Amino acid sequence: MKRLIQLTESLAAQPRASIPGALDGWAETKAAYRLLSNDHVDAIEILTCHASKSEVRAQAHPVVLCLQDTTELDFTTQPGIAGLGRLSYEAQHGMYVHPTLMVTPDGQALGVMDAWMWARKPKEDPEPDIKESVRWKEGYGIVADMAERVPGTRFVYVGDRESDIRELMNEAWRRDYAADYLVRSNHNRNLTDGNKLWLKVAQQQPVGEIEFMLEANGDRKARKVVQSLYVLRVTLPKQKDEPELEVTAILAREENPPAGATAIEWRLLTNRKVNDLEQAAEMVNWYRRRWLIEIFFRIFKSGCKVEARQLASMERLERLLVIFLIIAWRILHVVTLGQECPNLPCDVVFDPEEWQAAWIVKHRTKPPVEPPKLGDMVRLIASFGGFLGRKSDGIPGPKAIWEGMEKVRHYAVGIEVGKAVYVQSDSSCG
Repeated sequence: MKRLIQLTESLAAQPRASIPGALDGWAETKAAYRLLSNDHVDAIEILTCHASKSEVRAQAHPVVLCLQDTTELDFTTQPGIAGLGRLSYEAQHGMYVHPTLMVTPDGQALGVMDAWMWARKPKEDPEPDIKESVRWKEGYGIVADMAERVPGTRFVYVGDRESDIRELMNEAWRRDYAADYLVRSNHNRNLTDGNKLWLKVAQQQPVGEIEFMLEANGDRKARKVVQSLYVLRVTLPKQKDEPELEVTAILAREENPPAGATAIEWRLLTNRKVNDLEQAAEMVNWYRRRWLIEIFFRIFKSGCKVEARQLASMERLERLLVIFLIIAWRILHVVTLGQECPNLPCDVVFDPEEWQAAWIVKHRTKPPVEPPKLGDMVRLIASFGGFLGRKSDGIPGPKAIWEGMEKVRHYAVGIEVGKAVYVQSDSSCG
């Protein structure tokens, strides 16, 4: 465990560096590779240690959203990793990771609850692949298990279109809705009254409108969105041996998008009853938090450069990926906590050596006795990653923060070495 903690801390200090580049010399590098090669070290057991701490953090919140999604890791340029499989394009090979990220409705990242990792078999393999939709059903079961262990918190499973499967809804019914679910619909299902689900929902009178700022994404600029909300409680018919199911359908539709812009429309399904505009708006706002897992994947893949990692086998790679899932969460935690709780003292997140080094380098003065506010320190650290802090720049993004944190840790080491050299030279003069 001590070696694992040391490796995690070293990689967290330089998440984009190679293993030899992040560690101090050949002895540490050799020990790290020995750890990753140890068949007695289970990747999920490593994650379980982090998940138990995340569960404790969840207990402080009345509602926790459990975001699930799948990302593809492309290792085509590294053919030497045994055990990987085909990806969406036959010419590529790699693996898939399906984590569960816990966040609060306000957007604070609490931790990674679980992660399912797999590779597809070659097409010529006589053994069929495991049905990949199983990950959504099993994912709900893991969320429900935690919900039963933490009865004071309501857990909500949140998924995108791939999670719109009847098996998930049936599992939630069998578990007596230990956890709620909120999924984006992918199917225009039949109803028990013979109608089509979304045609019938769209025929209702809207319960009202909501307004929010849509985050920038790629070439899409941030903009204001006004959506009309349509809500209907419906009954899905029996399916094989499964009973009829009551679900709430929410249609969030942008009726008048700006010229040239694609209308933002979400079709959501939940087991929860929704009686008015306030409750419907809450469901939409919870679904909007799903974008945090996209940022999490960006940190995981770009900030930690996981697709550049070179190990001999998928099993060894899985152990390393779990470590980087935890590191990616920590970076996202800094981003989200700085946004949602900017007035907290910064030492709730940063070690004294980190924030004091950042202060010294930025201001060229001694750090204050009392730790600065977290929001101010996040912006200060992001400035080392290229964040300019102009009014038009908004809040720091994850890229500026992770690059800034890398530099701050180098500053901290440099200051510590300088102190040690100064002490030695001072004592030799005596």
